[in-house]
Amino acid sequence: MSKSPVIAGGAVCWKRVDGDVKVLLVHRTQHKDISIPKGKRDPGESIPECAKREIQEETGLHVTLGAYLGRVDYQLPGGKDKQVYYWAAEVDPGEAERAPFESNNEIFALEWVSLKKAAKKLTYPHDADILENFQHLVDAGLERTFPVILLRHGKAMPRENWDGPDHTRPLLQRGLNQAKYQAGGIAAFGPERLVSSPATRCLATIEPVSRKTSLDVVTRKRISQDKWEPTAEGPISIVSKTVAKRRPTVLCSHGPVLPQLLQAAGEVGGPGSDQLVTQHFGMSTGEFVVLHFSRETEVPRIVAVESHQAPED
Repeated sequence: MSKSPVIAGGAVCWKRVDGDVKVLLVHRTQHKDISIPKGKRDPGESIPECAKREIQEETGLHVTLGAYLGRVDYQLPGGKDKQVYYWAAEVDPGEAERAPFESNNEIFALEWVSLKKAAKKLTYPHDADILENFQHLVDAGLERTFPVILLRHGKAMPRENWDGPDHTRPLLQRGLNQAKYQAGGIAAFGPERLVSSPATRCLATIEPVSRKTSLDVVTRKRISQDKWEPTAEGPISIVSKTVAKRRPTVLCSHGPVLPQLLQAAGEVGGPGSDQLVTQHFGMSTGEFVVLHFSRETEVPRIVAVESHQAPED
């Protein structure tokens, strides 16, 4: 029986200074190497949540995760497999100067360098591959993004076991656990607006995100299952307006509605976007999908798509 891999998260932290992009490298004490900030996931922690926490612990920076840059797989000296997930994370130049950092037994120095210098300084080829993915975004003018996060409600009471109206069905304990687990991961992307179907199971799913972010939840019947129709234009309208505002937003809805929301995102997200979103049509309960849209192009386009499933129990 194969052992589960070590899971970790990290980010290419970047800032723009006088028009030039600088990225943050960490000089690690024990390993005596130069790397991208990252660290292992704690028990009960989602991977985006892990990446945000590890960056804060290693560098003193409080970041919001941007576009997903990919995963690297490699083997640790003891033979165990490791998987590291990476995002871009823009840092305000003022924040970079103010962030508290002291040399410690993990990191003895931080260094902001150009992308060209960073590629030469990194110790490991897999780090250079992630940096190259970020370089492609910079070259295309797509490094600044905003997320639209689609969240399916957690596992709810089965319809046949509920005597009341369908929209009042509550979450099972498993669904409540899923909602609690996902809240930190969703918060790592810095949502500024929370929108939900008024169904009890959706409101209960997004409530931990509301607590985590101190944001109120706005309800919209147009993304409820009661109002859903295969050809309804409500979901398309909501996605179009959300993207046009370029405001980080969470939309919490239902299994039958979410493919429409994804399809709408594919229609407004530019060439090739439909292929990026269709693979996420079958979202499981408690799962969320992050659609990263370009912030500075004339028309926002989808830069990256990622999904995060909730635990089974």
